[in-house]
Amino acid sequence: MTTKIIHFTVNGRLEQAEFGAECSAADVKDLFRAAAEAGPHHILKLYNTNGGVVNISPQLEANTRDSHYRLEVVASDLKGVGMPSEIDKMECRLSHLESKVIEGVGKTPDIICDLHSQVESFKKKLESVAHLSWMGLFREDADQHLAKFSPKPGAPQLSMEEEHQLVHTKFLNMSSLQVTEEVRELLKSPIFDNWQWEEAEMLVLLQVMFTDLEFLTALHIELAILQNFLFEVYRHYNSIPFHNFRHCFCVTQMMYGLIWLTELRSKLSSADLLIMLTSALCHDLDHPGYNNVYQINAQTDLALRYNDISPLENHHCAMAFRILSKPECNILKNLTVDQYKHIRGGMIKCILATDMARHNEILNRFKVIQPVFDFGNKEHKEVLMKIMVKVSDISNEARPMAVAEPWLDCLLQEFFNQSDTEKLQGLPVTPFMDRDKVSKPSSQTNFIRFVLLPLFSELTKLFPCLEQHILEPVRHALEYYSELERASRDTGGVDEP
Repeated sequence: MTTKIIHFTVNGRLEQAEFGAECSAADVKDLFRAAAEAGPHHILKLYNTNGGVVNISPQLEANTRDSHYRLEVVASDLKGVGMPSEIDKMECRLSHLESKVIEGVGKTPDIICDLHSQVESFKKKLESVAHLSWMGLFREDADQHLAKFSPKPGAPQLSMEEEHQLVHTKFLNMSSLQVTEEVRELLKSPIFDNWQWEEAEMLVLLQVMFTDLEFLTALHIELAILQNFLFEVYRHYNSIPFHNFRHCFCVTQMMYGLIWLTELRSKLSSADLLIMLTSALCHDLDHPGYNNVYQINAQTDLALRYNDISPLENHHCAMAFRILSKPECNILKNLTVDQYKHIRGGMIKCILATDMARHNEILNRFKVIQPVFDFGNKEHKEVLMKIMVKVSDISNEARPMAVAEPWLDCLLQEFFNQSDTEKLQGLPVTPFMDRDKVSKPSSQTNFIRFVLLPLFSELTKLFPCLEQHILEPVRHALEYYSELERASRDTGGVDEP
């Protein structure tokens, strides 16, 4: 067994670490953590002889005592890092306010408790972001790029076009930087936390997905064309609460993870994998924040254009191919005519399948073929691809609760915006979007019970490995929201949306 010997200094003493090629990234980090006498929440950085940051991973290059690395504990947990002075001031003012209120009424009111909770939540968020910045996501020159293209404090408000161009510049300047193996592995998992990433960083990670699935070589996609395509996709998502670019990224990341978890690379062609990943990426392009029921009832241009037949999904698909029609964005330009027809046809089918009005039709078809599923059968593969896109689209509850729950808040905000508009315009009010009738837990229990679990269970029958990754988390989410719903009924209250 080949082993590496790594020499490094820590706390003023020269140490060495020895590990084999089979060691995981976590094992290697644990070795260095032990040498630094650091706890699980401490953040380490390793520097080479030139002072550059080196990723702590199994790919670390062996060295000699004379060319040793330098290991430092650069930050600890929340207690050790310290919070910005503004947060300290806020907590002091809140404590002062609380003492004054207690003097007057004799107890701490609920609103003060809520404010304390929000401050704590914000502190945890700051800790997570701070942790991310030390993860060694990019090479050491990444921070310089980010600083160079970030707006200065007090700068005038940017227009939407200026914001897009700033993201574009950041993306291109980060796109050649190396993403760590740790992040690459997380990217293949449903536990990936989307909330820690800026838009330009998400574009870099999308580029990683396309390159790691080897689409560029297998389908002759030029890197510059891919970058243009990804940016145009980003630019055509709207700034709305839920159906925005971050949602698009989450759906694509889940699809990417499912492809790896189910080992579909060995079962489907590169063209079919591209169909699924690109469909996930484009499935909500230019979403206006109002669903098909609203489009049809309000007789919008989209409903009239598509004759009330999946107006949004038809629009998302048309937008995708409008972007692909631009030569500088056409990632399909080097394909044969037959390959192009196959991918275009597949994307149309997959994106149209995300219309929830067709949910039962598609799921029932999959239930019929699942017991006799054959990867050599064209129809079977097409139904599976639709199911994979559908699962990815509504997969938030398969993620850790800390990642999933904020998405529910975003979704309810978008729902309530629609029902408010429906009331103002005298249109039929969509029941599950009415802020006067819907609570946070009640909005999820039925959806999980009657939509998510049947869909995820059926896919898990074909891929048993998915039970622990997506089915179990959804079951836990049902328990969580059911308990909240019971508690709300027992207290005679209504859960806040």
